[in-house]
Amino acid sequence: MSLFAGRYAGRCAVITGGASGLGKEVARRVVAEGGTVALWDLNAEALAEAVRETGAAHSVALDVSDPAAVEAAAQETHARLGKIDILVCSAGITGATVPVQDFPIDSWQRVIDINLNGLFYCNRAIVPLLLANGYGRIVNVASVAGKEGNPNASAYSASKAGVIGFTKSLGKELAGRGVIANALTPATFESPILNQLPQSQVDYMRSKIPMGRLGLVEESAAMICFMASEECSFTTASTFDTSGGRTTF
Repeated sequence: MSLFAGRYAGRCAVITGGASGLGKEVARRVVAEGGTVALWDLNAEALAEAVRETGAAHSVALDVSDPAAVEAAAQETHARLGKIDILVCSAGITGATVPVQDFPIDSWQRVIDINLNGLFYCNRAIVPLLLANGYGRIVNVASVAGKEGNPNASAYSASKAGVIGFTKSLGKELAGRGVIANALTPATFESPILNQLPQSQVDYMRSKIPMGRLGLVEESAAMICFMASEECSFTTASTFDTSGGRTTF
């Protein structure tokens, strides 16, 4: 049983990238703590399995880089759940791992389309629904790479810096209107997304963490679950680190 049983009673959450990794773990916890969850993800097969594993009430298979699909998913989800109180944007990809001069243009565009543009589309579609309730919590998953930059990961680093700047702007826009928006900036943690990277890149990122290990998905999920709860009531337009000491600003 969760330590916070009932924390999300009566709350409805949309979680992007919900078929695996961090998104799925957050969904599992929110359901365990009394909430109702809709999962959005590109991978329809993994999404169906995640619904079974987490107890999510609804799911939509979509590409978040398609603004029309995102808008339709927001309306469908709102109709199915009756309301939306929480948005957690964790969909993302790493892209190529090469120097800038060798970076494939199509990989750059795809990373920006999913990690930054797709996150914007999701926020844009959900914010009016939160404002209509007079209550909302938004958690946009960024990265320590957005603060420091990782060599040979320029697209990913740029996209996550964009997420941080976007969230700071959004949080200030919504302050005082019942809707809080913050970004999570984790260091590398154990997740299926690491399968997109060469081992040398994973080793480099581990070497930058003072604790000397990768994070656990449960650690970042626990932080998100605080950020997405009523307890997070006086911090907005900010970043929360789960970085093992890598970033302290």
